[in-house]
Amino acid sequence: MDHIHWMSGWRERPRDEKLRMVREVEASDAWILEGGLSATYDERAARADTIVHLDAPVLPRLWRVIGRSIRDWGQARPDLPEGCPEQFGWHQVEFYRWIWRTRHSSREKMLDLKRRFAADKRIVTLRSFREQDAFVNEVRSGV
Repeated sequence: MDHIHWMSGWRERPRDEKLRMVREVEASDAWILEGGLSATYDERAARADTIVHLDAPVLPRLWRVIGRSIRDWGQARPDLPEGCPEQFGWHQVEFYRWIWRTRHSSREKMLDLKRRFAADKRIVTLRSFREQDAFVNEVRSGV
């Protein structure tokens, strides 16, 4: 979602353009979209065959994000658009605050989504980084 949300220089893409880009991705045969732009969760869930909920506790998530910021400071990450090197500043502190502030509401949105789509979707809930790593390895190996 970072490639959809951000443009070069950490400029936020206009909302209508983000919505158009999400719909373009959803129109393809195979896709993975994560987080962000919760206004499109229902559309994404309706078109998905699998819903994966990363439900790790907030403190380890924050620790991982802070560690990534320090490790990759000044470098381009492959999950970020070109022209958006990892930085540390007020925008990053605001991101950490957003993770903390939205931890309950984000989780509730996902729980509601899982309840509503459980009948006809594969639902995977991963509660730890170990479970997340095992799932990624399983998907990569085609199991």
